[in-house]
Amino acid sequence: MSRFRALMLVVLASGGLAGLALFAVQQFTVIPLIETAETYEAAGQHSAVGMAHEDEGWQPRNGWERTSFTALTTMLSGIGFAALLFGSLSLTGRPINTRRGALWGLAAFACFGLAPALGLPPLPPGVAVAGLYQRQVWWVTTVAATALGLWLLAGKGRNWLLRIGGVACVTLPHLIGAPAASGQNTVPAELIHRFTIASLATTGLFWLLLGTVGGFLSSRNEADCR
Repeated sequence: MSRFRALMLVVLASGGLAGLALFAVQQFTVIPLIETAETYEAAGQHSAVGMAHEDEGWQPRNGWERTSFTALTTMLSGIGFAALLFGSLSLTGRPINTRRGALWGLAAFACFGLAPALGLPPLPPGVAVAGLYQRQVWWVTTVAATALGLWLLAGKGRNWLLRIGGVACVTLPHLIGAPAASGQNTVPAELIHRFTIASLATTGLFWLLLGTVGGFLSSRNEADCR
């Protein structure tokens, strides 16, 4: 029970800290790009002829309300990803330290960030996208296939057949291809490119910080228990 309590403390501390850091960095990198894209999107909607108004449901008001909700959801997402990362790490039975946490954080970034972005890159508002269900299915499939592929490739004692299977798992979703977008963009291509790069960079920083901080805290807990 003490190990579970220590794991939960690591998850809450590292996830909350990494999520807060991600929120702070995105305030100066990603959020301004989103706000600029929203102005293009609004202008495109107002200039469209005969466009029906769609009720998008409740949304937080711009200002402190939107900022506070963004900070809260980012931190909660960080805690959720931390539970997934360090829960998986604990199942390996190996001691968790800073180096192993950082490596697993980078591997998680490859699974949750880089691999899906090859087919479905992060996009700002006002950009044409495929259907939500199709995107969700492809994204989940790509994450799972990449995780399995990396496990087959990076594990010790893997024979060449398993490694070939790992390569196949990593490449298969991209050979199938992501769902195609439909519609027209109201956002300049240069802004889309900047948003994609900024989103991936901040996400990579989040995963590296999450793995490093969680690994450090875990190693300290192990040392205190001895």
